[in-house]
Amino acid sequence: MSDQLNIKVPDSCPHCGHKLTPWQQVLLKVDKALVCKNCWYRIILEDVGEQNKTDKKDSEK
Repeated sequence: MSDQLNIKVPDSCPHCGHKLTPWQQVLLKVDKALVCKNCWYRIILEDVGEQNKTDKKDSEK
């Protein structure tokens, strides 16, 4: 659960720069995916915690 709190949610679309509403940011944080209403770009949050775990496993090999 603490990993979920540490996820950084962007405040705008990375594709077109359209500002996300606070509610859209909450939905993005919970669902980890959201479609921008301006350009229909699919914003996907990668789980940083899982990525760090895979990086550690790769470095141990």
